[in-house]
Amino acid sequence: MGPDRVTPQAAAAGRAPRVLILTASFGSGHNAAAAALDAAFRAAGAAPRVVDHFRELVHPAFDRASRRLYEAMLRHAPGLWGLAYRIGDQLTPRSRLTFHANRVGSARLARLLAAERPDCVACTHPTPAGALGALRRRGVATPPYAIVFSDYTVHRQWLHPEADVHYVPAEALRPAVVAGGVAAERIVTAGIPLRPEFAEPRDRADARQALGLDPRGPVVLAMAGAAGGRGRLEAVTRVLAELPPPLEALVVTGVDAELARALRARVGARGRIRILGYAEDVRGLMAAADLLVTKAGGLSLAEALAAELPAICFGSLPGHEARNEAFAVCAGAALAARSPAELAAVLRRALERPEVSDGLRAAGRALRRPHAAREVADHLLGIAARQASGRALAGYRPR
Repeated sequence: MGPDRVTPQAAAAGRAPRVLILTASFGSGHNAAAAALDAAFRAAGAAPRVVDHFRELVHPAFDRASRRLYEAMLRHAPGLWGLAYRIGDQLTPRSRLTFHANRVGSARLARLLAAERPDCVACTHPTPAGALGALRRRGVATPPYAIVFSDYTVHRQWLHPEADVHYVPAEALRPAVVAGGVAAERIVTAGIPLRPEFAEPRDRADARQALGLDPRGPVVLAMAGAAGGRGRLEAVTRVLAELPPPLEALVVTGVDAELARALRARVGARGRIRILGYAEDVRGLMAAADLLVTKAGGLSLAEALAAELPAICFGSLPGHEARNEAFAVCAGAALAARSPAELAAVLRRALERPEVSDGLRAAGRALRRPHAAREVADHLLGIAARQASGRALAGYRPR
């Protein structure tokens, strides 16, 4: 790491810059982005610490109860979650109608800042950003802090003018962030942070050989996030089973072991449809596939873009996923299907007409940012160094 990335405090103490990464376990995207940032900051020579805001700074019981409520809404009443998401988007983070829910944990966070004395903070969830803003408005000393978006949409609860920088995944989102009251110079288009392997090329032939797949036949990968069961993988599996050979398919059910057992019982232990359960090497699966069928989680779309894997959105949840899907489709970087019959038709068209996939890849390259985690780490460490030296925030220059 270059000298301009080391704060004067860290240099004087002969230590690596300390970075606090605040996340929350609502869905897998926030934690996945936090893990990617953790790896990037370590690679940059910093000493990061990942903290789950609700579990560690509010209360473990509150964390468990709120996550159960969130999961129950997504599984049994997704429309209710969509309504709550839309209502939240009508309120500013400082609105009294939020009942200060977006700044819970601020007291413990203040104590953590005093004890850890981080050189900068990265937030992959809006609540810790709200807590930091509340502390800063009260005059509590806070280091430079950033909000790192994990979806291809702008929601009012993610906009905090007090934050030193908002890292957005696409340039097209910048006007909406400015309209929400954030100064233009505090917005950086960096992408969604991904694990390091998504910045490296992978050979398709090697990936298929490792998975025992036909080196020449079409392969479809189906996913629905880490939880698996919140998507519509049962319907996707039925559609894939009805498509003719030589199609092969990989269905990733995530941590939902019950769903994996049910799907294996339906398709059998052998055959063209393989049920994988939880998969560590998602990058390898994407390298082997010709198409991805997925609900539109921000991290899933970002991974597909990085892997240059054309995506078909299916089973996206109301709220942030519906907006992610709309963004990707409007950008020409993904297709969408609303029903199993429509999904079957879209799959056939994409598999039979190479120009469809080629067009999706070409449009996706404009959004592809596989080095997002590294760019965020470098930039935020630079902000910390410059602010500690009394210099003004400079424009972003990705390496």
